[in-house]
Amino acid sequence: MIQTQSYLNIADNSGVRKIMCIRVLGTNNPLYASVGDVIVGVVKDASPNMSIKKSDIVRAVIVRAKKTLRRSDGMSIRFDDNAAVIINQENNPRGTRVFGPIARELRDKNFSKIISLAPEVV
Repeated sequence: MIQTQSYLNIADNSGVRKIMCIRVLGTNNPLYASVGDVIVGVVKDASPNMSIKKSDIVRAVIVRAKKTLRRSDGMSIRFDDNAAVIINQENNPRGTRVFGPIARELRDKNFSKIISLAPEVV
C-alpha cells in the first residue's frame, strides 16, 4: 500500500534513485496504490548528468510493494521494498533496463514492455 508522502526506490536506469508519491492515479481507491497502479511522484534523489533532475514531477508504475499481495489462486506474495519504474505518457518505461523481480500483475494491466525488460517475473 503506497499512499501520498511514501518514498519508493526506482527499479530502472532512468537516473532517478528515489521518488516520493504525491498522487495516486491508476486505482479505484484514490488513497492507496498497490502493485500495477500508476502514481505521480516528485524526484527526491537523482544521478547527476541525467535527463531527469531532482524536484522533477514524474509518472511511475509500482512494481514491488512491501504489503502482502493476495492473488486469486490463493497465493500471497510480498517484496522487501517499495519500488517503481518511471514511465512516460504512453505507459512505456523511460529507462532501458529494469532491475530486480517484477510482479506478474503488471502483465494484466498492459505494462508488457516493463515485463519484457525485467530479469525475473514473480
